[in-house]
Amino acid sequence: MGITVLPAPPAPARATPHPSPGSASAGPAGGVPADDRGHRGRRGHRRPVPGAVVRAVDIPDRPWEQGHRGVDLAAAPGDPVRASAAGTVVFAGSVAGTPVVSVDHGGGLRTTYEPVVADVRRGDVVTRGAVIGRLADAAALPPTARRGPGLSWGARIRDPASPDGRYIDPMSLLGRPTVRLWA
Repeated sequence: MGITVLPAPPAPARATPHPSPGSASAGPAGGVPADDRGHRGRRGHRRPVPGAVVRAVDIPDRPWEQGHRGVDLAAAPGDPVRASAAGTVVFAGSVAGTPVVSVDHGGGLRTTYEPVVADVRRGDVVTRGAVIGRLADAAALPPTARRGPGLSWGARIRDPASPDGRYIDPMSLLGRPTVRLWA
C-alpha cells in the first residue's frame, strides 16, 4: 500500500495594473512553476513560497502584547514571492526599514509579506500565484528592519467585532492536499 498526494492542475498567474490617474505601467507577469502546484489551497489560497515553516504563528490575546503575528517560511534572498490569492495590492513600501507588500483579498482579508522587494505597486490587481516581489536579503537591510528567517507571511481579517482587524494564522487559509491510498 502507498500514499499519493495529487496536486491541483496549474492555473495561470499574473499581475495586472489597476487603472489609476497618470499610471500606465503594469506589474510583471509570473506563471506558476510546475513544481509549485501542490502549494495551492482549496480555500483559494496557496503558499507564497514553497519552503517549510521555520517559525509558527503566535498571535497574542491582546493586540498590544508581544507575539508573532505571521508564519515564517523558508526562502532564500532573491526567491520569488507569490500572492497567496487574487486581490489588490494596497501597500508596497517600507515599514521601519523592512520592505513590505500587502494584498487585500476582499471580504475584510488582507495578507502581508515581508521582507519583500516589490515587483508590484499599490493598486495593481494580482491573481493567485502572481509574483509580487522577491525576498530581500536581510543582511543588506538597515538595523531597524525585520531580521527573522525567510519570508514572514501574515493575515488579518476585519469584521464587525474587530473593525481594526484581528490577526489569523495564514496557514488556516490553505486547504489540505488530496490524499489517495493505493495498493
